[in-house]
Amino acid sequence: MKQISLLIAACLLQLSVSAQSFTLTGTVEGKHTGYVYLSYPPGNGNYKMDSALLQEGRFTFSGKIDGPSMSSLFLSRPSQMSYDDDAASLFLEPGAMNVSLKKGQLKDAVLKGSKAQDDMALLNAVRKPVMTGLAPLSATYNKLNLAYIAARRAKKDSASLAAMLDELEEVKGKMEPYYEKMDAIDKDFITKHPASYASAYLLRFRISSMKLPEAEASYNNMPPALQQSSFGKEIKKELDGLRSGSPGSEAYVFSKTDINGQPLNLQDYKGKYVLIDFWASWCVPCRKGNPHLKTLYAKYKSKGLEIIGISDDDSRPEEWKKAVAHDGIEIWKHVLRGLDMEKRQRKEPNPEDISDHYGIHSLPTKILIDPKGMIIGRYGGGGEDDEAMDKKLIEVMGN
Repeated sequence: MKQISLLIAACLLQLSVSAQSFTLTGTVEGKHTGYVYLSYPPGNGNYKMDSALLQEGRFTFSGKIDGPSMSSLFLSRPSQMSYDDDAASLFLEPGAMNVSLKKGQLKDAVLKGSKAQDDMALLNAVRKPVMTGLAPLSATYNKLNLAYIAARRAKKDSASLAAMLDELEEVKGKMEPYYEKMDAIDKDFITKHPASYASAYLLRFRISSMKLPEAEASYNNMPPALQQSSFGKEIKKELDGLRSGSPGSEAYVFSKTDINGQPLNLQDYKGKYVLIDFWASWCVPCRKGNPHLKTLYAKYKSKGLEIIGISDDDSRPEEWKKAVAHDGIEIWKHVLRGLDMEKRQRKEPNPEDISDHYGIHSLPTKILIDPKGMIIGRYGGGGEDDEAMDKKLIEVMGN
């Protein structure tokens, strides 16, 4: 009984140390009554939605967080908002903070009392010219993509769909220089501010697109306290996933039922080169790259190359099957990744999700496995480009 009491006391002590109080006071110009809503992580891995009454344009929130945390502030309940509604992204920290808001312009909120928010402001000032140039292209791309999805559902003819893909690819090509500039800005910030929570927040989302040595170096440059923060732990998890899907690691052996209802086990492909293609029916660059994959398959199949498509279409299997048939890629094997969204939302382990075992966070990404079951190439997110893939195939399989 005494041991149990000591254990409970120890747990409570740990909670009291990790959970720290914050107070957020603020003003809203242009709105004097109603409620303000704050979404923030109280330290249990989930987000909490809190509300505060507006009195003469002023409000106050208080709660507990386990360290600097990204939060969102709304002037109406998120479930009632349209995509055009405004929200403020705030880097809350333990202690007292003050925020100034203006109705209709929440993205320009000014938060005082948060060092991480100050760091983000410095970064956003450097990003601003790039974001300004990218914005109209992003709007055009999103509009065209929605039109393409609608055309596919309406079963438009192949020529029309191909023309729409070409138009999307053209806009995407114009966006790439801006993405490259943004990537360079973010990485420079992370390098120059290794102890900043803003850097950890950035790295959490950038690490999956980095090559393994660069990702490891960025994580190792963080001070131990930041590595032990919630951001640091998430980065470590992403880093471990990237490592498991990068050259030098043994390929995770999965077993699934394929698109035709037949069993498929990666173990059965020992002795052959296997190119795993992580893609989705809704992924425009993935679909655009299928003709090239067909060319590679025709060239190297007789020399021992197999392709396995792993689709991120668990919630839309019919669209997956249609895409495979439409693109003529039924010539190789296809399975679904195994994503269980309910487990994901509950932050529960989902060992059936193949993408997690290979550190996949962007599509398309391709993994090349040698006859011994070792990964020898990664192309796409966190890897090299398709040109490098082609060169590697020539190297291991010949012209």
